[in-house]
Amino acid sequence: MSKLVLGVDEAGRGAVVGPLCIAAVVIDEEKEKELDKMGVDDSKKLSRKRREELEGKVKEVAEDFAVLKIDAGTIDEEMERNSLNLIEAERMAELIETLKPDKAIVDATEAKTEKVKNTIQGLMSEELKEEVEIVAENKADENYPVVSAASILAKVTRDSSVSEIEERLGEEIGNGYPSDPRTKDFLERIIEKKGSFPEVVRESWVTAERIIERKNQEDLSGFC
Repeated sequence: MSKLVLGVDEAGRGAVVGPLCIAAVVIDEEKEKELDKMGVDDSKKLSRKRREELEGKVKEVAEDFAVLKIDAGTIDEEMERNSLNLIEAERMAELIETLKPDKAIVDATEAKTEKVKNTIQGLMSEELKEEVEIVAENKADENYPVVSAASILAKVTRDSSVSEIEERLGEEIGNGYPSDPRTKDFLERIIEKKGSFPEVVRESWVTAERIIERKNQEDLSGFC
């Protein structure tokens, strides 16, 4: 009998603006070649247009799929107690519990892949620990089509969320990562206009903390 294989990947891990999106795709292992044929690849290697084209095709061939979005406020709150790695592991375990594959392949969030695997297993129910094989590897999104498929769903969801934020705020925010000059400009601009960040900004990120600190210093200097 063929097995159901689940791939998990994320988008927005290092972003300072917008959600962290974690996606899972379940496919019959006999259909994995179909993902290759349709051109599924690591989402970072594909244009936005191509990712959006492939998203629908992935959903058609998949046995099941799911995407979790963790908003900026939730990330800030949870990071007061846990690391980002653990936050991701909890959601990955949740997706595995929900979709119940025979095997789950995870794009490991750190170099110590065995640690990632053990952390996810430790968060799963005793029943599923025995039933689901967990594979955690670095660059799994490049090496396993089902993980590449998950990376596409996560990135499309993340891109859509960023576009919604831009429309709602009436501001260009770039890709939401600290390395993007447009994102830095947005953060500087919005705090100058509003005096604080909107809820879509991860205030626990160093980039945001530094801008808040500089703003506070400027405000205090006005009283001197």
